[in-house]
Amino acid sequence: MNEKYIPVVVIKELGETDKILTALRNNGITCAEITFRTACAKEAIAYAVKNYPDMTIGAGTVINKAQCAEALEAGATFIVSPGLSVGVAELCREKKIPYYPGCVTPTEIMQALELGITTVKFFPAGVYGGLSAMKALSAPFPQIRFIPTGGVDRSNIDEYLAFDKVEAIGGSFFVKEALEKQAQK
Repeated sequence: MNEKYIPVVVIKELGETDKILTALRNNGITCAEITFRTACAKEAIAYAVKNYPDMTIGAGTVINKAQCAEALEAGATFIVSPGLSVGVAELCREKKIPYYPGCVTPTEIMQALELGITTVKFFPAGVYGGLSAMKALSAPFPQIRFIPTGGVDRSNIDEYLAFDKVEAIGGSFFVKEALEKQAQK
């Protein structure tokens, strides 16, 4: 992934898509992980892919192969899960789409490696030891890169980004910040 910031975007109504993605883009962020937590997620991803071609649009909170297939059909260019799904991993590998599963234990990381995955979402980072845990896990797994999400914010983002094993930072706080800045204009 070329992006350092991956906003976790929850779109409850399709009409929110423009407001959120425009705010992110105006804030210099060209990536969005649209979560599969809402009824309009598939439509929001398809809309975003069509109307924001300059942005990298992925699907988040993908918890099974069926959701993954829907997200890919909508045009998602990467998939993120809160945990690791073998079915999702296999479909993404088949379609040559990056998959970032949530992995916080050595066992989960070993399973990801067996599936050919070397970048994992570390979620929820704040609950599972944050930066110190990722540093500890990097010793036995030097090939792994992390996308910490959950518990990362402006107070600690620089510490996370300074760690060379951090691929990117995920978080919903990017959306909140962008919308607040947009409202001030």
